[in-house]
Formats: sequence, C-alpha cells, structure tokens
Amino acid sequence: AQRACTLIHRRAIKKACEDNSWKLAVKLLSLMQERSLTPSPAVWRNVVTCCAKSEKSRKATALLLDWVKLAEKGATEKPKISIFNTVINACEICDEEELTLLVLEAMKKTHETEGNIITLNIALKRLAKQHNSMACEGLIIGMLQSGVEPNVVSYTTAMAACASNPKDPKKAYEWLQRMRSRNVKPNFHSYNTALASCLDGSLESTQLGSLIATEMYVDVERELTEGFKGSADLKSVLPDTYTKVLSRELMKQLRDNWRSGAIDMKLAKATMRVPLLKLVDFEKSEVMKEFKQKSEEARASKPTTAAEDDDESTSQDEDDLEYSVAKSVHKVAEV
Repeated sequence: AQRACTLIHRRAIKKACEDNSWKLAVKLLSLMQERSLTPSPAVWRNVVTCCAKSEKSRKATALLLDWVKLAEKGATEKPKISIFNTVINACEICDEEELTLLVLEAMKKTHETEGNIITLNIALKRLAKQHNSMACEGLIIGMLQSGVEPNVVSYTTAMAACASNPKDPKKAYEWLQRMRSRNVKPNFHSYNTALASCLDGSLESTQLGSLIATEMYVDVERELTEGFKGSADLKSVLPDTYTKVLSRELMKQLRDNWRSGAIDMKLAKATMRVPLLKLVDFEKSEVMKEFKQKSEEARASKPTTAAEDDDESTSQDEDDLEYSVAKSVHKVAEV
C-alpha cells in the first residue's frame, strides 16, 4: 500500500512539474513527508528544478538545503552538482547574490569541491549582463592560465556580451573560432548567440552572419551523420525555433542591404541568403525528416522507464536555465 501511495504522489508531482505548477509540486512533496513517504532523489530534483525554472530562487534554495540535510542524515542520496548549479542559475536570474553564495557554500561542503567552472561561469554571466565583453575575455584568459578549461557555457556566455548593444559580431565569431581551437564544440545556443550579434544592419555583419550560418549547417550535417552523446541541449547543433527567427531577421537585413544599394540583389540571393534559407527551412528538409524517422524507430525499439522520462524532461529544464542569461542578453538587445 505504501509503495502504491508513493507512486501516486510521484506521478502527481511529475504532472505538476510538467504544468510548471511549482506551488502544487512543493505541496505534494510536503505531503509525502507528512505521510511518512520517502521522496526519491528524482522527485526532489523535479521539484527543485520546477521552482528554479519558475524563478522561485528562495523556494528552490530552501528545498535544496532541506535535501542536503536529509542526505547528511543518510536518509537519501546527496544532490548532484548539477542540481546545485541549477539553483545557482535561478539565484543569478533573480539577482539573489546572497543566496548564490549560500548554495555555493552548501555545494562545497556536500561535494568537497570548489566548483571552479561553476563559480567562474557565474562571474561570466554577471559580466555578460553588464555587456562587458573585455572583462569576459579577461576572465576566460585567466581561467586558461590557472588551468581551468572553459566549457561551452563559458564561451557562449562570452559571446552574449558581444550580442548586446553595441554589437560586436567580429568578436563573437572570434569566440567561435577560439572555442573550436580548444576542442570545445559550439552548440545551437552558441550559434544562435553568434547570429544575434550580426543584427546591426551593416552588410559586413550580414556577410559574417551568412558565414556563421554556413558553418552551423556543416556541423548540423555532421551531427545528423555521426549523432551525438549526452545532453542534447549541451551538445546538439540542430537549429531550434530561435535559430529560424534569427535567420529570418538576417535575411530581412540582407534585403535592406540590397535595397540601399550596398549589394546586388541577384548576387545576395545567390550567395549570402542560401545558408540562412537552409536554416529557416531545416525542419522541412529531407535530411531532417530522415533523421526524425530514424530517431523515432530507435526510441520505439528501446522503451524507456518512467524515471528515464523524468530525467530527460528535467535535464531540459536545467539546460534552459544554464543558458538563460546568454539568451536574455541578446534578446533584450534586439528589442
């Protein structure tokens, strides 16, 4: 009976999280404990992430610290570093610096780690929000000099500082080249940020945007051929809806360029517009249709458990929070 009751609560919490109903998820978690039911680490993770996604940084922090206390008593597994990172991202979005420090201290104590890459990425996000491109560059250079290897989040965040006003597409493209030189592969967040930096109205930036679109499509074709491992949101280069929006904006910018006489219309359509159009029409392409079919067949041949489904959904929410600052910086710049 207890097992059945636990399962009912777990399913209710999953539904609440899927509906972004953080209050209900928190209430159900509290009821589980009141009824002497033991929430699994997956349940704790879902509720904490739901609160973080809803930008309820204080509630997410309180729940995480409760989880840590239970883990210290041996009543459950300790939260993974990724969970701490998720809550830290929520605290940063909400400008709760004191909470950020509190969560960092709890992470250091729980995992006996300084969490250098997480701490430094927090600093990068703060600098990006201030549109301080030079300081971002200095911090990444300092990371390399101290033996801390920047990851895809680090480079994408540095690019975001180049995508705010005033935009600096040359520097954003330079970051793409530099991350590749360190064997860090750009993902679709990286490319989106670089494309956003090119929306300043000039023909030179449109040309660079077309080049970035070309390189993105090359990486897309490679991924479709070779596949990828790990989190799709961290490693995939497959265009998302925002890629399409940015590509359309660059095509409009190109149209303005030829209308102003900066470039011949036929030449622009035959060259620079081609890779942008490929990104816009990517979902309709034969290669994408074939990829979707193979993915569906593979998924059907390998049934997943409810826990694996929960993990996939929650991982997506965690990754969204990871890149939230980078996305917000250049989306605000476009308004």
